[in-house]
Amino acid sequence: IFPGMFGALTAHGITGRAIGAGLLRLCTINPRDYARNRHRSVDDRPYGGGAGMVMIFQPLCDAIRRAREELGGDAHVVYLSPQGRRLNQRRVRELSRRRRLVLLCGRYEGVDERVSELYVDMSLSTGKYVNSGGEYACSVMVDAVARYLPGVLGNSRSLETESFGNGLLEHPQYTKPETYEEKSVPEVLLSGNHERIRRWRRERSIETTFRLKPALLDAADLSEDENRFLGKLKSEKPPEFRVYVALVHHPVYNSRMEIVSTAFKSIDVHDISRDATTYGIGKFYLANPVEEQRKLAKRLTDHWTEGAGRRFNETKSRAFGVVEITDSIERAVADIEKIEGRRPKLVATDARFSDETTGYAEMRKLIFESGEPFLILFGTGSGLAGEVMEKADYVLRPISGYREFNHLSVRSAAAITLDRLLSCGA
Repeated sequence: IFPGMFGALTAHGITGRAIGAGLLRLCTINPRDYARNRHRSVDDRPYGGGAGMVMIFQPLCDAIRRAREELGGDAHVVYLSPQGRRLNQRRVRELSRRRRLVLLCGRYEGVDERVSELYVDMSLSTGKYVNSGGEYACSVMVDAVARYLPGVLGNSRSLETESFGNGLLEHPQYTKPETYEEKSVPEVLLSGNHERIRRWRRERSIETTFRLKPALLDAADLSEDENRFLGKLKSEKPPEFRVYVALVHHPVYNSRMEIVSTAFKSIDVHDISRDATTYGIGKFYLANPVEEQRKLAKRLTDHWTEGAGRRFNETKSRAFGVVEITDSIERAVADIEKIEGRRPKLVATDARFSDETTGYAEMRKLIFESGEPFLILFGTGSGLAGEVMEKADYVLRPISGYREFNHLSVRSAAAITLDRLLSCGA
């Protein structure tokens, strides 16, 4: 409904040149021109009440039909909507292969749902933020798609090397002067050795992606040497986070929802200690108030860290090195406070659903960006007691599948939770 906003696309930059050269055609159709009321309004109050206005069905449908008539019946209709799938480089490439696109720019609280049901082929979002209308997202999409049209870019190789073009973020770039304020261009770029330069750029691209957007590495096409380089990065330059875990034996519930203390299980320590070591956990606390249980746990850990087990299996010995035996959550918290100089944030886990829970993506962001220490609590038996949940700063959403069955072992739950929160491919 604001066609003038696209003047920047038609008059400037790559899109302006593409339109001038006849490589891209951009037309605007204003739904107001198809409104049938005297005020030419395109929005109305939503049925059922609520804040804001909704774009009316009839003007939008007529405008889309007109666009399809002008372009041809095979035009693909894309609705720019916060509810759409995330726009990424793969989808940009897919859209660039379509000769005709109709981009529907929503406004207000969105469009009448029947428009989507009858006319929209795909809904896309440019990100998790709020702006005033789909015109902004549309401009982003037009620019991104135009870059893939033959002849638009002077150097087509730049598509292959720029950020996301090869599934990774772009490597650092330098130009003249060679030295400025004691900062010099890396020697390899001045060497004239094209293979060394290619390898250096590729490794810096992998390193930048690992540091800033590790999720992209899941789909990256890496050679055997590049995978080795990534493995070296993981061990030498792991991200900075301060996470500890505790396996809590009291206070927890039994199957009758009575508060009890549970018995130590060696298999839990074997598996969770390996999880903790794999993901770079500071310490893995076994919190059990029963002295005999703590003695039993210590016999096991001593066997693998100081006794015959150490000589038998060095890998397992290393994993058991993160285990700390304590009598309570409070003692674990006090120990972390000595290490970190501040009290850790408590993160409880639970298989039961409740209102105040934190999602894994949000928790991961807090862990990686807040700089705070965190202690993740895993309950034995039938889960952590209510008094523990009340003291927690955060409660993670339950792990759930596609059935009503929801009874994972604590070992499985710990592995899944740590992978969701700390994996370099998350």
